[in-house]
Amino acid sequence: MDYEELEIEGMQHGFTHVAPLDCKTVELMPEVRAMCEQNTCHRYGKCWSCPPGCGSLEECQKIIDQYQHGIIVQTVGELEDELDGETMMETEALHKKHFLELEKELRKKYPKMRPISAGSCVKCKVCTYPDAPCRFPDEAFASMEAYGMLVTQVCKANHMEYYYGPCTIAYTSCFLLE
Repeated sequence: MDYEELEIEGMQHGFTHVAPLDCKTVELMPEVRAMCEQNTCHRYGKCWSCPPGCGSLEECQKIIDQYQHGIIVQTVGELEDELDGETMMETEALHKKHFLELEKELRKKYPKMRPISAGSCVKCKVCTYPDAPCRFPDEAFASMEAYGMLVTQVCKANHMEYYYGPCTIAYTSCFLLE
């Protein structure tokens, strides 16, 4: 695994930070999954990439256990003030754009990789959940939180910052690689 090359590739795709991910450090927490049940994003029970569609924590752990290595990617935005929702949304959109672009490139080298995003899958305009199987099961992705990951813990365990000071926002995703 050439992490230096992966870091360069991630930075070329527009991420602010890229770090190696040791999949053994990833802990799935019921408390994080319970936050999904609060449905503040209005996606719980509405798509294959969110609970319960993305599987139980045990099923998510089995997926993660198939991988040893990966990368964590971040997009950090500078806010005018703590209530700068416009920049938050712009930074999130940039992160998702960079994520999809890098996912496409990484899939060429790592066809069995598992992308895990900041936010749920957006491959389809309308998800088939729960009436039909996912149209793209090998390409769909869940969020780190849907898998039960506490993003701050994953970052800390892999020597990546999560908080970059007041008036900043960080969006974090990861790619589990073969």
